Amino acid sequence: MATNTSPLKMETSSDREKLGPSTAASSGTDRLVSLDVFRGFTMFWIVGGGMLMVGVDACGHNFLIHAIVRQLDHSPWFGLRFYDCIWPCFMLMVGVSIPLSLAKRSRTESYGRQLAHAIKRAVILFLLGSVRESVSLGSPYWVELSSALQPIAVAYLVAFLVARKSWRFQALLAGIILIAYALVLAFVPAPGIPAGSYVVNHNLVHSVDIAVLGQKHWNVWPFRDEGWGTVLVVIPAIATTLIGLLIGELLMTARSLGAKAKIIAAMGVGLLAAGFALSPVIPIEMKMWTTSYGLASAGVACLEFLFFFWLVDIVRYRKWAILFVPFGVNALFIYVTVSLISIKAGTDIFTHPIAVHLGSAGLLFEALAALALEWLILFWMMKRKIFVKI
Repeated sequence: MATNTSPLKMETSSDREKLGPSTAASSGTDRLVSLDVFRGFTMFWIVGGGMLMVGVDACGHNFLIHAIVRQLDHSPWFGLRFYDCIWPCFMLMVGVSIPLSLAKRSRTESYGRQLAHAIKRAVILFLLGSVRESVSLGSPYWVELSSALQPIAVAYLVAFLVARKSWRFQALLAGIILIAYALVLAFVPAPGIPAGSYVVNHNLVHSVDIAVLGQKHWNVWPFRDEGWGTVLVVIPAIATTLIGLLIGELLMTARSLGAKAKIIAAMGVGLLAAGFALSPVIPIEMKMWTTSYGLASAGVACLEFLFFFWLVDIVRYRKWAILFVPFGVNALFIYVTVSLISIKAGTDIFTHPIAVHLGSAGLLFEALAALALEWLILFWMMKRKIFVKI
């Protein structure tokens, strides 16, 4: 077990305090259960929930299930699907968690110690992204092409640095980032590429990636033809984390739970509407993280969080949450684990001989077995109060 001096620390039960009946993070000692559930729900789809639904769909084509499965893949280019909002959801969660964490740390730590911890955390997250990319491509690479760990590291540090500023400053900064990014894409050309291009792999985002990261890294990446951006897309992603920061600070106020929920709802609807209103001019495109996508996806993330906040912390209907909480309280652990080790490949050794005799249900059986093993590992860790964190 790691010690308290290790960068990756395992918390004990005293570190994981639950919410009181009505405070809902208004105190620094409270744990926002809905945030754990939201994080777990989102992680569920990454580590096996998508394959589970594909297995369900394979058992018999149903219009509703097929529609759900379609949402569990990224849009080919323009558009917005559920899976396109997973990354922004994590960016939002990072922002929400910062005020809650700082409130607790401020009781025993100076700002200098908090800053040192934030820098250490950002560096470790960035390096974990490097490890993930290197293992994936079979060669050492510092920069992780189009994945969440390194953007989270950068956005987390920026959000921490402005967490002591006023909410107006934070909101203004988020707005400036999105406006400036939109203007850059609209008016800055690249070599051989006109300004305002949103064509796959023929735009400013792609050009900057090739210039900064090199053609060689891009060429060996298996998803290069999908048009993913890396360097520039970190900038608008910061805005989503700042929106989460605003929500986290709202939750720390003395407002009633109902008032907080109404404000989050207004934010979600407003951002979503703004994104789609802007889409005729700036298309909604995840892989370039266009400003319209940043607004719309942040709106979806706000509304998703609102749903869990209402259900878990206001209505306090929690029994079902055990399905997702294990994924939420050890999200970093399971994300890195499945990135480096294929749990499904291990379970397939034992399940495939059975699955071949199950016909159309074989795929579902294999997916369910892998997901169940992941859940059991995480549930075992949770019951023993083992929480891997940075």
